[in-house]
Amino acid sequence: MNKLIAQIEKGKPLFEKISRNIYLRAIRDGFIASMPVILFSSIFLLIAFVPNIFGFEWGENVVDALMKPYNYTMGIVAFLVAGTTAKSLTDSVNRDMESTNQINYLSTMLASITGFLLLASDAIEGGFASGFLGTKGLLSAFVAAFVVVNIYKICVKNNVSIRMPDEVPPNISQVFKDLIPFTLSLMTLYAFDIIVRNTVGTSVAEAIGKLLAPLFTAADGYLGITIIFGAYALFWFVGIHGPSIVEPAIAAITYANIETNFQLLQAGQHADKILTSGTQMFIVTMGGTGATLVVPFMFMWLTKSKRNQAIGRASVVPTFFGVNEPILFGAPLVLNPIFFIPFVFAPIANVWIFKFFVDVLGMNSFSVNLPWTTPGPIGIIIGTGFGLWSFVLALTLIVVDVLIYYPFLRVYDQQILEEERSGKASDALKEKVAANFNTKKADTILEKAGISNSKVITEQTNVLVLCAGGGTSGLLANALNKAAKEYCVPVTAAAGSYGAHREILPQYQLVILAPQVATNYEDMKLETDKLGIKLAKTEGAQYISLTRDGQGALEFVKQQIEN
Repeated sequence: MNKLIAQIEKGKPLFEKISRNIYLRAIRDGFIASMPVILFSSIFLLIAFVPNIFGFEWGENVVDALMKPYNYTMGIVAFLVAGTTAKSLTDSVNRDMESTNQINYLSTMLASITGFLLLASDAIEGGFASGFLGTKGLLSAFVAAFVVVNIYKICVKNNVSIRMPDEVPPNISQVFKDLIPFTLSLMTLYAFDIIVRNTVGTSVAEAIGKLLAPLFTAADGYLGITIIFGAYALFWFVGIHGPSIVEPAIAAITYANIETNFQLLQAGQHADKILTSGTQMFIVTMGGTGATLVVPFMFMWLTKSKRNQAIGRASVVPTFFGVNEPILFGAPLVLNPIFFIPFVFAPIANVWIFKFFVDVLGMNSFSVNLPWTTPGPIGIIIGTGFGLWSFVLALTLIVVDVLIYYPFLRVYDQQILEEERSGKASDALKEKVAANFNTKKADTILEKAGISNSKVITEQTNVLVLCAGGGTSGLLANALNKAAKEYCVPVTAAAGSYGAHREILPQYQLVILAPQVATNYEDMKLETDKLGIKLAKTEGAQYISLTRDGQGALEFVKQQIEN
């Protein structure tokens, strides 16, 4: 097992490079920016159609009124994502450009949205994109964003613009500076649209969907879901945030399938699309990557080691809401050969069982988008429409995951027990975890008993903690705020998600990267250095130690500010 893990770890540099790809990051950040729209729309779906399950149906006028907010949010999500993706990609490109010669992200957003409408329109004579403004048009939205930003990059780098006299106000000059790249972008996309229509006979949006339909069909099969969702856990196990690599590649189809399932239900048919955002959040990563919802409870109740019991108690609440870093790095599960098989296999087993429930037992798949912090069993029940099978499925997955993890937990608990009885605390595994996440050993941060009187923080210090979705970062931000209040230290911390941070950066003196976004350190440093902001990456076991010791976290902040 150690040899297998060592072989997988050899690919870590390549995987890290992929996870930092600006196009994958743009897709991910584009979706994150549009998430309030997606979640808001789901509220109206739930209100409109959940009562039907219990025998109550709204009148037609009420349903129409409830669906109007949905149609003007989720119904135009591709239209919005075209802009948010272009904005994210523009920010990434601007990091490598001179600070005095930046791309105007407002202009790229407008060009991308307009270009998307050209690619998705119903007819070349001027029809509007009524059929592809929603999830069906997401792939063409990405195409529009990528083409637009790259054309702007070429034009801005080579100063291809209309220059105005110095006397002209900057806002007016910017309009003329953007005119040429804006025009070239739209003309390029329009030419692409004409070529596709004259060769294929459909819009670009429809053509892309037809071209990739066989791939999406294959991805919905047993082999496809095994490869896709097995990769989530495999990447995380070797220290790379798996969703950063996998999610952008499947985001368009997962959200489109949610919409498809909803339409199938409305037509009185079986909602049978497996590959959905709900599947990823509540089936595959129930309790976080590795399907770890049951693991903290097992550490609490089924182990004899005091250390393991303490880790379980500390991890159970955040893991219940999908923030499982405390158990991942506290146990640890990642890079621990004992847990390799259950960590990778449990998510795969979960999605196999889910597919069996849908394909064989006739259960409906997910048709509603919910926040990723919704506890897994609750997300399954609500997301699949409160069907009877959803309750059975939730209970089945819990039982199966316990059975998968239990034999390996027994082995690990016995190992820790022997260490406790012999008085030998082996740190070899923790050191390996730390090394793979480019951190120092966790305990070295907390060796000092407190904050030294000679070097306390005396000036107001604002700290921004970033992770992938804003959940994990909240653990450290809360610990810092609580300790700052307790010790009367002028530190204020806030949690955020990487990709949605750029406009608020100037408010902070220190940025701390949580485990999932540690691979973005070099990219982030380009941003913070320009603003004179300190940057630190606190990952793995080190990060969890800081979240559990507010005083140690304040000491860490002080050290970063002083460096």
